[in-house]
Amino acid sequence: MPLITFTDDGLYCKAANVYIDPWRPVDNALITHAHSDHSRWGMKKYLAHHHSIPVMLRRLGDINARGIAYDEHININGVEISFHPAGHIPGSAQIRLAYKSEVWVVSGDYKLSSDGLSEPFEPVPCTDFITESTFGLPVFNWLEQKEIMASINQWWAKNVADGFNSVLFGYSLGKAQRILANLENSIGPIYVHGAVANMNDALTESGYNFRNAMRVQNDIDIKSIRGAMIVAPPSAQGSAWLNKFKPLRTATASGWMSMRGARRRRNVDTGFVLSDHADWRELNEAVQLSGAERVYVTHGYSNVFANWLSQKGIDARVVKTEYEGELAEIEESQNKEPETE
Repeated sequence: MPLITFTDDGLYCKAANVYIDPWRPVDNALITHAHSDHSRWGMKKYLAHHHSIPVMLRRLGDINARGIAYDEHININGVEISFHPAGHIPGSAQIRLAYKSEVWVVSGDYKLSSDGLSEPFEPVPCTDFITESTFGLPVFNWLEQKEIMASINQWWAKNVADGFNSVLFGYSLGKAQRILANLENSIGPIYVHGAVANMNDALTESGYNFRNAMRVQNDIDIKSIRGAMIVAPPSAQGSAWLNKFKPLRTATASGWMSMRGARRRRNVDTGFVLSDHADWRELNEAVQLSGAERVYVTHGYSNVFANWLSQKGIDARVVKTEYEGELAEIEESQNKEPETE
């Protein structure tokens, strides 16, 4: 039996009796990161990177969660387990399990390019690599973050000159903080929706600094806000809360903005291609750097990416999971985050 098997409850390591990002309640869960499709309620015990714990506690309530540092090794029934940077969002990790001759790495969600906020991706050699493929098509090739953020800041500055507030939609955990860390404070004031502020507060407990971002409180004189950048989750789109900031222009930051018609379908004025997931080049590079003998491809364009790897002579196969990448983050923002604060 291989070290990790794919069960109805999730990725399971029988030798250590642990699951990785399980989607149903289990006794022992190793969590790659705090997004809702990977970190779910109902586990008896959670182990995650230290920076994920405050977010998980806010989202899941009173859970039995313990933190672990990057590159810290623990041993459970002879299985050596360690967490390594994934570069996806703050606290995100690849999880390495080694037992006898097998070394497995579960990538979780990841990206190779540094965003200046999350701990950058660290290649982890292994025999078996379980990788996401959210953007596993050759058409997905991201620009450098510096270029994307320059475009966002230029858009904001033009809106200020034209007498508009700017509203940028991004997921409350990860994307929003990445945007905040790269905005030009000199352009104007920066405000955040309550859902984003809650995640900022949680990450502040882990040492991150978002002092440039002001929570939109109920007692704020909305009419006095002019030329501001307002960072909000997609759930705020079209809400009464948002209409208070008029006149305004809207934009969405997402990898899906690279698809034809995406901006129109999201009903925003403009779109910026900014993703916290690996693009096609990075997915291929991650597989190569792993040196894995076998590759298991999960959520996203898994069939396309697995077939591509097979054509290159890599033993690759598709694994069905309940992870959804950015689709889950969209659903989370639309259905689970509070609209007002």
